[in-house]
Amino acid sequence: MERGKMAEAESLETAAEHERILREIESTDTACIGPTLRSVYDGEEHGRFMEKLETRIRNHDREIEKMCNFHYQGFVDSITELLKVRGEAQKLKNQVTDTNRKLQHEGKELVIAMEELKQCRLQQRNISATVDKLMLCLPVLEMYSKLRDQMKTKRHYPALKTLEHLEHTYLPQVSHYRFCKVMVDNIPKLREEIKDVSMSDLKDFLESIRKHSDKIGETAMKQVPGAQDLVDFSPVYRCLHIYSVLGARETFENYYRKQRRKQARLVLQPPSNMHETLDGYRKYFNQIVGFFVVEDHILHTTQGLVNRAYIDELWEMALSKTIAALRTHSSYCSDPNLVLDLKNLIVLFADTLQVYGFPVNQLFDMLLEIRDQYSETLLKKWAGIFRNILDSDNYSPIPVTSEEVYKKVVGQFPFQDTELEKQPFPKKFPFSEFVPKVYNQIKEFIYACLKFSEDLHLSSTEVDDMIRKSTNLLLTRTLSNSLQNVIKRKNIGLTELVQIIINTTHLEKSCKYLEEFITNITNVLPETVHTTKLYGTTTFKDARHAAEEEIYTNLNQKIDQFLQLADYDWMTGDLGNKASDYLVDLIAFLRSTFAVFTHLPGKVAQTACMSACKHLATSLMQLLLEAEVRQLTLGALQQFNLDVRECEQFARSGPVPGFQEDTLQLAFIDLRQLLDLFIQWDWSTYLADYGQPNCKYLRVNPVTALTLLEKMKDTSRKNNMFAQFRKNERDKQKLIDTVAKQLRGLISSHHS
Repeated sequence: MERGKMAEAESLETAAEHERILREIESTDTACIGPTLRSVYDGEEHGRFMEKLETRIRNHDREIEKMCNFHYQGFVDSITELLKVRGEAQKLKNQVTDTNRKLQHEGKELVIAMEELKQCRLQQRNISATVDKLMLCLPVLEMYSKLRDQMKTKRHYPALKTLEHLEHTYLPQVSHYRFCKVMVDNIPKLREEIKDVSMSDLKDFLESIRKHSDKIGETAMKQVPGAQDLVDFSPVYRCLHIYSVLGARETFENYYRKQRRKQARLVLQPPSNMHETLDGYRKYFNQIVGFFVVEDHILHTTQGLVNRAYIDELWEMALSKTIAALRTHSSYCSDPNLVLDLKNLIVLFADTLQVYGFPVNQLFDMLLEIRDQYSETLLKKWAGIFRNILDSDNYSPIPVTSEEVYKKVVGQFPFQDTELEKQPFPKKFPFSEFVPKVYNQIKEFIYACLKFSEDLHLSSTEVDDMIRKSTNLLLTRTLSNSLQNVIKRKNIGLTELVQIIINTTHLEKSCKYLEEFITNITNVLPETVHTTKLYGTTTFKDARHAAEEEIYTNLNQKIDQFLQLADYDWMTGDLGNKASDYLVDLIAFLRSTFAVFTHLPGKVAQTACMSACKHLATSLMQLLLEAEVRQLTLGALQQFNLDVRECEQFARSGPVPGFQEDTLQLAFIDLRQLLDLFIQWDWSTYLADYGQPNCKYLRVNPVTALTLLEKMKDTSRKNNMFAQFRKNERDKQKLIDTVAKQLRGLISSHHS
């Protein structure tokens, strides 16, 4: 039962579902019936559904048939009415056709006119639309044309502004046109073109200022302000603006600085021959000044293209390279005038750059180094000047024949002599020409030193110290060497040496006037603390002493030359009655020489005279005792004695004033006592008094006496030299032997 109930329930349920599906099929669009039918076939009762569907179709067919039967008579009536209307409709059609034919014929021209009007209206609309579109496009084209013109005339910054307007304002309004797309695509290329062209202009600018830095610097060093007006900086400004607008300012700044650094290195590289002329230095300085004038202007007219740190870095590099180059090239310079001109150029260079705010203390410090070099070149120059003065001097007192000439000399050299002023013309100054010439050249040297100190921002004390130190070098080294070279010349005569002593004496006295001269031009009193004193006095004293020594040496050499003419016959038996000719000539030479010494300081003349007499006495003693004279006779000794007496007579005559009585004769005392001992044969006295302080033959050395005695002993034995005495010759010989023995005893006891 239950199973039967369940089957019945399922059958009812399926029937209801089929009914729903049929209703849905009847009410649903055929395009959407597929899903409904699928649900039937998805189930298991599609056979029963088909049966129901067939039943439903038959029901609808019966309803259609009923409806048709119900309306059939009305349909027949309608057909009848329609057949009646067809005849009337045919008539109407014929009338319409005829009317249409007439209308077509009559309206043909109107149609043509209307067609033409239509075309005109269409063209009018097209033209109007075209005008409207062109009104939009024309500004774009005009802006583009303006852009090309600006680029053609190299107005790059306005071109860039035009490009900005074109891109952001005009092109968006006509962006759907193909030519606009071409323009849009071309804009980056145009930007690059503007960028490249402006960079090309910048490169031209950089090349131009590199070439014209010399002219810019020259103008700046002449007038300082306004030098930058020689340069058209617009390419830099344009390029900077363009790169700034394009967002590449940093790229531009880096490029500009890099290129200018390269140019700085080129500018700072001096030519190898720069030291040869002042123009070489001038061009070098002009280029450096020109470079920094440009950079300073760029610093103050652009915002950040260059900054102070960059400028300071460049200046530090320039300063170190410039100073190094100047040190190197100035060291080659041997012309003091060129060094002075260089100094003035460096001062102008430093002052010019200082106006532009660059620190230049190191340049002035370097000028102090060049000052030392300048001093050295001056010393070399003045060495030549002094050499020429000394070589051309006649070493004779300056003659004056008139008051005018006298005042001229006194005006050149500070000299006062009341006695000389009273003397009538013609008269002579005691010194020769080189005294006023040397004095004036010392003053010229001081002026030359002063010139270098100008514009160095030094204090008066520093200038005074510099001049005094340089002048001291001139006196103690340059002038001293020049004087020494003259004094040491081989062919210099006694007259020249005497004149040099006189000249240096007067120059020594003039040193105080040189002190006053320096004080007057520096306004620094010599009493000021740390003031350097002039060493002129020492210089001239040293030169005078050297001349004195040279006089002594020269006199001795002359004496030696006369002594070389001595021709003694050491074996003569004759007793002479006059001095030897060579000695007479020697004494005459000495008299004439010492007569020239009248203007020398007293001590110099006395020392020279004493030195000559001592050298003569020593030389005569050596001549008597030399080993080559193995034998001598009493006659030869007598002749030698006459010569010594001639020398003693010369000493007594007072060839030079100022000696005390017999002082000069003491130079010959050794010879005199030796000769007296032998000629007087006073051996008993000599041997008895030997060693006592007041003995008669105190200056006779037993060795000397024995040497001379040995020469006479040999002569006595071989040549019978004592035959003239005719008495007890054998006793005489024994006496000589005895004396010789005693002398040996004295010598032996002295050594012990």
